[in-house]
Amino acid sequence: MSARKPTFYKAIALYESGVRALQRHDYDAGAQAFRSVLQRYPEERELLERARLYLRVCERETAQRPAGPQTPQERVYAATMALNAGDADTALNHLQRALDQDPENDHAHYILAVTLTSRDQPEKALEHLRRAVTLNPDNRSLARQDPDLEGIRGRHEFRTILDSVPVAANRRSRGRR
Repeated sequence: MSARKPTFYKAIALYESGVRALQRHDYDAGAQAFRSVLQRYPEERELLERARLYLRVCERETAQRPAGPQTPQERVYAATMALNAGDADTALNHLQRALDQDPENDHAHYILAVTLTSRDQPEKALEHLRRAVTLNPDNRSLARQDPDLEGIRGRHEFRTILDSVPVAANRRSRGRR
């Protein structure tokens, strides 16, 4: 048995990091590792074919992945994450797109009310809170306890929304943040 070159072990380590990334579904990192094996260690023929095969898998998976949130639910989730990160502009963008796709999405209206409250736009916030509660009366109890709505809680219309909004005929429940 012949002794291995030191580069062989470096190539194996890089290849294995690509395999671990692939197993984690981190296709970008996997592709980068497999490309590095192909570029840095062309003399390691044993690894090249497997690295090419796994690189094709990573490239296929990244090509099939949409660039961002696509469904209203994904957009509301992305908006919630953006809002929690302090990025109200991105949150508003996601929420508007969610409502463009599904104007009756009570959760999008609710998170929009939260976002607008954080941007000190109480009239618009109350309008979307009213819509959220009309679409799904369960939002009423959520709004009563939500500290993110503190900026509008003292307004008369806030209390009116929580106390007198009629139950919608088409009630839909959404996952909560």
